[in-house]
Amino acid sequence: MSEAAVVPDDASPEHTPSETPREQAQLAGRSERAHAETQAEHAHPEARSERAHAETQTEQAPRETEPEHAPRETEPQQAQPDPQSDPASSDPRSAPAQTEPSHPRRHRRRGRKAVIAVGVIAAIGGAAAAGLGLAGRDGSGGGSATQLPPATADVTRQTLKDSQSEDGELGYGTATSATGRIPGTVTELPDAGEEITRGKTLYEVDDKPVTLMYGATPAYRDLKPGVEGADVETLERNLDALGYSGFTVDDEYTDATADAVEEWQEDRGLDETGAVELGRVVFAPAAVRVDAVEAEEGAATGPGQKVLSYTGTTQVVTLELDTADQRLAKKGTKVTVELPDGTSVEGRIEDVSTAIDPGDGGEQDPTTKVKVTVALDGAKAQKAAASYVLAAVNVFFTAGERKNVLTVPIAALVALPDGGFGVEVVRGSTTAYVSVETGLFANGRVEITGEGITEGTRVGMPA
Repeated sequence: MSEAAVVPDDASPEHTPSETPREQAQLAGRSERAHAETQAEHAHPEARSERAHAETQTEQAPRETEPEHAPRETEPQQAQPDPQSDPASSDPRSAPAQTEPSHPRRHRRRGRKAVIAVGVIAAIGGAAAAGLGLAGRDGSGGGSATQLPPATADVTRQTLKDSQSEDGELGYGTATSATGRIPGTVTELPDAGEEITRGKTLYEVDDKPVTLMYGATPAYRDLKPGVEGADVETLERNLDALGYSGFTVDDEYTDATADAVEEWQEDRGLDETGAVELGRVVFAPAAVRVDAVEAEEGAATGPGQKVLSYTGTTQVVTLELDTADQRLAKKGTKVTVELPDGTSVEGRIEDVSTAIDPGDGGEQDPTTKVKVTVALDGAKAQKAAASYVLAAVNVFFTAGERKNVLTVPIAALVALPDGGFGVEVVRGSTTAYVSVETGLFANGRVEITGEGITEGTRVGMPA
C-alpha cells in the first residue's frame, strides 16, 4: 500500500503534489510510456480531470451487449471527482485520502502483464532451445546451443597409442608330453632342466635310445621304403643335418634313404633294418628342455604312457587375454616386456590360440580365453631374463599408433541425429555442434578431424 497524499485546503489543481519517494520506488519498473503519461498528467491537471470524468461516464453507461440479469463488472476503485466541480474535495476533513492517481495504477497493471509476457516468451524460447539439443543440427555447425556445457576441454595435438599392459609369466612356455610308443622297460631318463638337442637321446627303453629330431610334424607311423609324406621329408632333413648323405631330401622314402638310415642306426646302437619304427624318434620344433620327468627308471612303459614333458630352451612369456582384447594379439607383433627388476626387453608374439575355460562347474559359466606366447628377441633379452626361471612380468601391447593428430576426450563425442559423431564447439558465450570423423581410440581419447577443428579449439564436456 502506498502512503496517502493529503491535499491542503488552499491547494488548487495546479499544485497537485508529486509522488513520494516510496511511490517513486514502486513505480520504477514502469514503462517509459507510462512515466511520460504520468508526467503529462501532472503538468496538465485539467486534461487529467477531463479524462477521468470521461472514463467515469463510460463505465456508468449501460452495455447493450450484456444480458439484463448479468451484473456489470466495475473497476475496484472509482475515478476521483474533479476538485473544481466538487467543493467538498478541497476540504481535508471530508475528502478521503487519495492513495494513487487512477491512470498510473492502470499502467502498473499493464506493466505487470508485460513483464509476465516477456517471462513466458523467454521460457518458451529457452525450452525450445533446450529441446533442440542435437535435434535440428545439420552436423555442420549450423545451430547453436543456448546454454554453455557444464565443462570444457581443449583439442590437443599429440601421438596417440592404443596400448595396454597385461600380466604375464616368464618361463619356458607350454610343456609338451612325450609318451611311450615302444613297449619295454625304462632304462634311462634325463634330469629336469636338462637341455637336449638334435640327434641326442631323450630317454632309453630296453637300453636302446629314443632320439630327438627337429620337426613340426609328429611321428605317427613306421617309416620305410615306398612311404611318402611330410614326415618322410622331416626325417631326411634331420639325417642330412646330422651329416648323412647319398639321398635326396624330399617326401619319398627311397632305397637311398634306407641306406642312410642304416648308417644312422649303426651309430646309435640300433638294429640296422633301414626302417624307423614308430616311437624310435620324437619330433620337436627345436631343442628341448626337460620340464618334468613322469616315469621312473625300471618301470614298464608302452603305447600312450607318459614318460616326460618338455619345453623349449629359450625363455618366453605366456599370458591370457579376454576375447575383447584379441585385437592386441597378432602373431609377429612386437611388444615390450618389463622384468621384475624393472628392466625392459623387446619381445615378439610367437603364438596365439584360443582355449575354453570350463569354469568351476557351479555358477561360473565357461569362458573363452586368448592364449598368447611372447618370445624374447635376441641374446640381450635372453641374458637379462636368464636369472629368472619363473617370474611375473608386465607385457605392454601396442595395437595402433597415430602420430601428430588432433584428439579430444572420448566423453566429448556426441551422437548426431543424422548419424555419426560430433563435438560441441564453445566460442565465447555460444556453442555449436560440428560433425567430426573419428580415428584411433586410445587411453580415454579419440582422434578427430572436422571443419574448423584446430589445436586449442574448446569443446563441451559432461559434468
